[in-house]
Amino acid sequence: MKKSILKTVRIVAFTVAISLTSCNNSTTSETVKETEPVVELKITTPQPSPLGMVSQRVGLTDVAIEYSRPGVKGRTIFGDLVAFGKTWRTGANSNTKITFSSDVTIDGQTLKAGSYGLYSVPNKDSWEVMFYTESDNSGVPRDWDDSKVAAKTTVNVQAFPINVETFTISINDVTSTSAVLGILWEKTYVAFTFEVPTDEMVSETIDAVMAATPKAGDYYNAAIYFSQQDKDIKKANEWMEKAMSMTEKPAFWQLRQQSLIYAKMGDSEKAIAVAKKSLELSKEAGNEAYIKMNTESLSEWGTK
Repeated sequence: MKKSILKTVRIVAFTVAISLTSCNNSTTSETVKETEPVVELKITTPQPSPLGMVSQRVGLTDVAIEYSRPGVKGRTIFGDLVAFGKTWRTGANSNTKITFSSDVTIDGQTLKAGSYGLYSVPNKDSWEVMFYTESDNSGVPRDWDDSKVAAKTTVNVQAFPINVETFTISINDVTSTSAVLGILWEKTYVAFTFEVPTDEMVSETIDAVMAATPKAGDYYNAAIYFSQQDKDIKKANEWMEKAMSMTEKPAFWQLRQQSLIYAKMGDSEKAIAVAKKSLELSKEAGNEAYIKMNTESLSEWGTK
C-alpha cells in the first residue's frame, strides 16, 4: 500500500514538473513574439513632378540647384497654368533652391555665397527672376517680403522651336569666369549670365603659396594660369623656368606649355627649341594630340 502511494506521488510530481516546464517555454515563446519588431509596409509611387538636381563647377565656384520638374501633359503653361504677372516658385512643390559656394555677380549685383529661393514673374515677352534669402519655402511665401530679395534681373523670353515636355533648368556656356542659367519649358526659354570671382580666388591662392614654400607644381600651375588669362607674361615665364629647373625630366605636356609662354613673350628661338623637344617626347609616348599641336605650332613659328 505504501509503495503504491509513493509511486502515485512520484507520477504526480513528474506530471507537475512537465507542466511547469511547458508553461515556462510557452511564456518565453510569447515574450519573444511580443518583442519582435513590427514591419510597416508602405506603398511608394512616382511623383507627378519628380525631384531634379543640377550640379556644376564654374571656375572655382560650385553651383547646385534642387527643383521639381512638372510636365506639360497637354496643358497650356505660360499665361494659363502659370499666370502672367504673378510670382511663381519656378517649378513645382517646394520652391526651387539654388546654392553658390562663393559670391557671384548677377546683372551687376553681388549675390553672397549661400542658398536662395529662385522665384520668377513670367510675362509674355520678359521674365523677372529673383533670388530670395529664404530658400526653404513650400512654394511662394504667403507673406512675401521685398527686402528679402537679394538680387533680381529681367530677361527676355526666347521662343523655342520644339515643345519641351519636362520643366528644365540648366547651366550652360561654362567658362572659368561665368556661365548661363537657362529655364526651359513648353516652348519658352529664358536665360541670364552669372559671373564668379575666379581670378580673385586664384590670385589669393597663388599669393599665399608663393609666400610660403612653393613646389615645382605650384610654379608650373601659376605660370599656366598667368599665361592663359593674359596676365603678367614675364612673371609667367619666370615661374615656368623655375618649375622646369626643379623638375628632373619635364614631360612633353609641360614642355608644350613652356613653349607657348616663350612664344607669347616673342622669344621664337626658345619657343621652337622647346617645342621640338616636346614633339620628340610626344612621339616617344605615342600621343597624337600633342604631336599635332607641336607640329602646327612649329609650322606657325616659322620652322620646318
